[in-house]
Amino acid sequence: MASVTFRGIVKRFGGLEVIRDLDIAVDDGEFVVFVGPSGCGKSTLLRMLSGLETTSAGEILIGDHPVTGLPPKDRDVAMVFQNYALYPHMTAAENIGFPLRIQGVPRAERARRAREAADLLGLSDYLERYPRELSGGQRQRVAMGRAIVRHPQVFLFDEPLSNLDAALRVQMRKEIKLLHSRLGATMIYVTHDQIEALTMADRIVVLRDGRVEQIATPAEIYRRPANTFVASFIGSPPINLMDCVAQGGAALPAGAPAGVALPLAGRPAADGEAVTLGMRPENVVLGPADGADHPGKVIYTETAGQDTALIVDLGWASLTVTVRGAPPLALGDAAGLSLPPDRLHVFDTEGRRREPA
Repeated sequence: MASVTFRGIVKRFGGLEVIRDLDIAVDDGEFVVFVGPSGCGKSTLLRMLSGLETTSAGEILIGDHPVTGLPPKDRDVAMVFQNYALYPHMTAAENIGFPLRIQGVPRAERARRAREAADLLGLSDYLERYPRELSGGQRQRVAMGRAIVRHPQVFLFDEPLSNLDAALRVQMRKEIKLLHSRLGATMIYVTHDQIEALTMADRIVVLRDGRVEQIATPAEIYRRPANTFVASFIGSPPINLMDCVAQGGAALPAGAPAGVALPLAGRPAADGEAVTLGMRPENVVLGPADGADHPGKVIYTETAGQDTALIVDLGWASLTVTVRGAPPLALGDAAGLSLPPDRLHVFDTEGRRREPA
């Protein structure tokens, strides 16, 4: 296995620059997830690493070896695609062994390595079936087996679970993580699904408009987002954001009545400076309206399993709060919210996270 390094990568399509002077380092054996909205450049990065796209500037290294100008077959990477890309006239075993056939590996050796990959993926009973005879999850495992059988230095996954139903996505997330644990392989995984990123990654690379917004562990990304974009993109339900003006060490929310002030918890801000406050829905405290810091009314509820999200209209803002178990309030009920100062995220006028002094 090997590390992967992107140095000063630029990608242009005609006059449109989609990757902008990007630097990323992936450690040997690491599972890194590239996440971001459609068009942010994450799949383009993966295709440049695999050799399916050229770079406009910059350098890509696998281990210590520059591969920027090499054809795909010489990069020693294996890619698992969204649409499986299986040959319909070949059995599962033949699909898995096909890369070895191209390399001229003898038939007996191909069969042995295909069986090894199938055993690892729970496909041993399906090797003689054709793709049309397999479920979506089984087809995706065949595609993964085809990657494994090559023993590549780096595994690449381009939104491999997006065609699967919700239950299969959960199952395949677990199987890919277990595969990473067993192989100790370097894996780079592209998705637009934040849940996949948070549950699978050793580190997450959050991209927007061809630039890196933050690289960190899932816990760091969630608890200490670098800016309002990361804070909003990662987390479901999304973080509550409030536009405010600093005054006397507190933040005055836009549109709030006199007397409503939220502590800046030690983050320095000049009087009159615009700041944005954020709070995750699970950190907002829900209670009765009487005597509450911020009284309001429940205008929306949504239950998903054991969690319920409620939107409470305070008049000057509508904030989302999540509660575990049966919701204590119903649609139309009066409600009160409190916002613990130690759970507030403070961002400056550029949307960057502001740290305590």
